[in-house]
Amino acid sequence: MSQALCWLIGTVAVYMAAKKLYRAYPKVYLTPLLVAPIVVILATQLSGVSFDRYEEGAGWLTKLVEPATIALGMTLYRHMDIMRKNGWAIAVSVTAGAIIAIVTSTGLAYLFGLDASIRESLAPRSATTPIAISISGSIGGVPTITAIATLITGLIGLIAGPLIVKWFGIRSAVARGVLFGTSAHSAGISKALEYDAVTGSVAGIAMMVTAFVTLIATPWLIGLFG
Repeated sequence: MSQALCWLIGTVAVYMAAKKLYRAYPKVYLTPLLVAPIVVILATQLSGVSFDRYEEGAGWLTKLVEPATIALGMTLYRHMDIMRKNGWAIAVSVTAGAIIAIVTSTGLAYLFGLDASIRESLAPRSATTPIAISISGSIGGVPTITAIATLITGLIGLIAGPLIVKWFGIRSAVARGVLFGTSAHSAGISKALEYDAVTGSVAGIAMMVTAFVTLIATPWLIGLFG
């Protein structure tokens, strides 16, 4: 029990240290969502601790993702006028992005001849982690693979998102929010909030819509690939 508690406290400490480092040196490769997992993985490997033992303590952090996601509702409430004004544009854009993410993930896995369970594990990668894992388990995927794919998706969004915003000169807060929320879920929201509150709010609603569309569309689209 004491060891599990140590891993819980240690994980939080590593994340807080990584966050402080990122604030001092805001470089993409120093983002806490990239640095913290690497440090924790190295620590568990060097100490010989299994994932199950680590999960006994740090697993509580995973359980906090769901209430944290719900708490985003406060940010959305503060910008309801923008949501009402751009509701259809957000809904259509996010729905299209979510469906494309499922099709490309499953399609590429199918073309490369990957096993059906792998295809089903990768399909919901663009939804937020708890929902992606739930979808994966319900359609025959491997939740662990889904969790890793979801994490990688978020990291790619953190790195590529700002570059896309810069290269294409995206100035609209709504467009930026849709980009980050649809492609990088909760990781995208953290990046979106660095721009402004409106971008973060739109990213929050985009993440929720993406999760909803992924939940409904994944089983049907998976069937198209046998």
